[in-house]
Parts: sequence; C-alpha cells; structure tokens
Amino acid sequence: MLRVVSWNVNGIRSPLQGMLYEEPSNYAAMVVGRILDKLDADIVCFQETKVTRDVLTEPLAITEGYNSYFSFSRSRSGYSGVATFCKNSATPVAAEEGLSGLLATQKGDVGCYGNMDEFTQEELRALDSEGRALLTQHKIRTWEGKEKILTLINVYCPHADPGKPERLAFKMRFYSLLKIRAEALLAAGSHVIILGDLNTAHRPIDHWDAVNLECFEEDPGRKWMDGLLSSLGCQTGSHVGPFIDSYRCFQPKQEGAFTCWSAVSGARHLNYGSRLDYVLGDRTLVIDTFQDSFLLPEVMGSDHCPVGAVLSVSSVPAKECPPLCTRFLPEFAGTQLKIRRFLVRLKDPVFRHSALKLNNKTQVQMHQNKARVRSTRPRPSQAGSSRGQKNLTSYFQPSSSHPQASPNLELPSVGALVTPKTSEKEVMAKVVEGQASASEAKDEKEIRTSFWKSVLGGPLSMPLCRGHREPCVRRTVKKPGPNLGRHFYICARPQGPPTDPSSRCNFFLWSRPS
Repeated sequence: MLRVVSWNVNGIRSPLQGMLYEEPSNYAAMVVGRILDKLDADIVCFQETKVTRDVLTEPLAITEGYNSYFSFSRSRSGYSGVATFCKNSATPVAAEEGLSGLLATQKGDVGCYGNMDEFTQEELRALDSEGRALLTQHKIRTWEGKEKILTLINVYCPHADPGKPERLAFKMRFYSLLKIRAEALLAAGSHVIILGDLNTAHRPIDHWDAVNLECFEEDPGRKWMDGLLSSLGCQTGSHVGPFIDSYRCFQPKQEGAFTCWSAVSGARHLNYGSRLDYVLGDRTLVIDTFQDSFLLPEVMGSDHCPVGAVLSVSSVPAKECPPLCTRFLPEFAGTQLKIRRFLVRLKDPVFRHSALKLNNKTQVQMHQNKARVRSTRPRPSQAGSSRGQKNLTSYFQPSSSHPQASPNLELPSVGALVTPKTSEKEVMAKVVEGQASASEAKDEKEIRTSFWKSVLGGPLSMPLCRGHREPCVRRTVKKPGPNLGRHFYICARPQGPPTDPSSRCNFFLWSRPS
C-alpha cells in the first residue's frame, strides 16, 4: 500500500501546538519529524511553508528516514512555498521545481511540458516565481507485478483577493498552466496525482455558506475544476474530465467535510468552513488503485487539516535521490563554501582557474614585500621583551615579570582590619528612617496614579452583545478604505451558521474615538 498525505501547514516553522506537548530544546530539529510520524505516510506534501532558501536550516530540511524537496518563493520572503518529504522506501526517480520547465536543471527533471505557446517567457517566470509547484516522479508496482510511473504534483494555488482583480487573473493563468502540464504527463504515459491546496471550494456541498454566496456556480475557479474533473462518483457521468476528486468518489454526499476554517473567527469550533484541499487522481489510477481517500480534521496546528489517500500499489525506490534533494544543497552536503562563491559568478572553468592564479611577477613582489616587512620588525632580544610564541606549560609556571612578595613586608595588625561595631540605637534609627522614606514614596506614587486615572479615565468596559448579553471583542479594520484603522466591537463567540444559537450573533458597534 502507498499512503500519500497533503497538508497546508501555514508556515512550517510556526509553533504547531497540536503536535508538540512539551517545550523542545531544539524545535526545528524535531518538529518536522514529529509531524511526519503523526501523519504516517510514505509521501507527505506540505504547502505554504513560508521559508526561503536563505532561512532553510538543516534540521528543518533533512529528516532521518526521508528525502525532501523544496520549492521556494523568489519574489517575497516568508511567503508561499511547498515541500515534499518521501520515505526512503519511496525515493523518487526524478524531481522538479515549478510547472513551466524554466527552473529545470536538465538532470533528474520530470520533463513533459506540453504546449505552452499561449504564455510568454515573462509570464511563465512570474507563475513559477512564488514557489507554488513541486513535482516528484516515482516508480510503482501494481498487485499484478507491473511497474508504472506515477507523478505527484504538489501545488499551492494562488488565492484570489476580491480587492485585487489582478490576482484572480494570476490564479486562472496558474490553473491553465497546471492543467497543461498534468495533461502532458498523462499523454506521456505517466499516472498523475494533483494534491494540495487548490484554493477553490468546488461544489456547494464543499462550502458551508454556498447558498448565500452570489453567483457561486459562476466562479471562474469552479468552472475550471468542472472542466478538469469527471462527474462526482466513479461512474461515468455527463462530463468526463481527465481527473477525479478522490474524496467525493468515496464520499459523494458527505456534508460538513471541510479542510479550511477561519482562525481569526474561531470557525473551526463549529465546523464553519470550506473544502479547499484535494487529492485528484487520473481516472484510471483512481478507479483501479485507490482504496480510500480521507480527511484528518482532528490534526491541529494550522487553519487547514491534512487530506490523503491510500493506493493499492507498492513503491519501487530509486537507488539515488534526484539532484533537487535538499541533502545535495552545498550548505547541507558538508562542502566548505568560500565567500567568493556568493560575490562573483565564475561561469568559465578556464577563467575560474586563471582567476585564482597570480603571475610570477606578482608573486615575486609579494615575497619581496613580506621580506622587507619582516626585516623591519624588532626581534624579541632587540626590544628587550619576550613576545615570542609561548608554550602551554609557560602559563602554569610563576611569571618572572611579577614581583615576588618580600619577606620583610610588614602586614597591618588584625585590629586595624576589624570594622568598628555600630551601636544598636543607630541601626534602629536607620531602619525607622528607611521605612518612613519608603512610605512617603508609596504615598507619592499612589497620588500620581490617582491623578492620571482621573485624567485618562482608564479603558472602557466592553459592551454586551444583544444576542447573548456577553462581553464583546474589539477588532480593527484592516481592509483599505475610509474606515482603515477604526476599531469596532463584535460578538466574542466563534463564527458559525446563523441557525446555530451557540454561534456568533450579528452584533456590531463602532468604537468611540478616544
């Protein structure tokens, strides 16, 4: 059996409180291993890692028993990013960063790019610059003993901010590129699994409040998924797409099956969310080999929960990891780096060799300069000081430079070293004086505190919401507009369906300006 799991971790370096129960001494070294043990999968795909190569540490990237592959954002630090961890028993034969092929190194790449003529080179670079896609290609063996190729596409699709129409266009172009690459791999004879955060709730059943969303079915992201996926269930429907939503194949009518909740509003407590994370497999692979597809809402630590699938195939590990593996990065491979590597780009090996050599004339001048400097230095015997190199034993012997104590040195009498005894009355007087000064300081502090309280008035008490008569919470408007920065009060309960009396009521009140 082959078990694959996908999880948007919302920052792989962030404290995952649901995974760790003690204060770790080396957090980075154990957090990934703890997560992998918890998920118990042969292949684990992470999204939204929020790490770039300059902050990636060896304990975070290299875990015993696994080989890992990272795709970093090249446009922003601490943003986006995906990573795939494979057990050594599922070592891929090839691995590649990005969908366009522009980041490929020609060695150990997956290949099969399809027709991308509709994209410009600049557009392809922009789509791959945010570290949103990572491909690993594996050999698998079916129960019949046949070996086949399986390509996993780990994706973190862009989010379309309603206030930024250019991001919606970027998202749709990313979708188009993803479909072209997946179909090209299928045409080349590989099985394909697309898994990760697609950032779209496909059907009304996948969104808690779909009935109240305007033009839900007309969303361009949902229309794209309609074209990519076959009809719900494993049976042939009116539309036959190249892929199947594996979870809906096994659970076509399961309601409340969500994978993402708002962390700010506490919506996870009442399961008020949407299903944005998927495991999509090509039709033949899902129908013939998928045994189960599941969600893991009990796993905490992010605003998403893991999703996964189980296949009735076994992995045939490669003998060596592909070059993209993090253990081959120079900073983790035990190779000593020189500062010249980061400052000068040496492309030509001949130039690199010649650049490191000095001509004979320069070498002779250097030797002459060194000899001239050496001749002008005063020798220890000439300077009258012992500035030569010392042995370790010299630090454990009496120094001749320190004068020895003279036997005729007169020591003061013992009586002169004894402090005269202070009378008891003087001690008591000092104690009383100290207590009086402390009392005066305390009274003065209380006077100042009461004065400023009368001037400032202190914080206002929280208003009570009308739905539950409970203290509200204060929020701040962060959306650009005329109300940016203003404070307001809302119900403190978690967000949930309006029909649930235990969920947040619709109370709203602007805070008075101070």
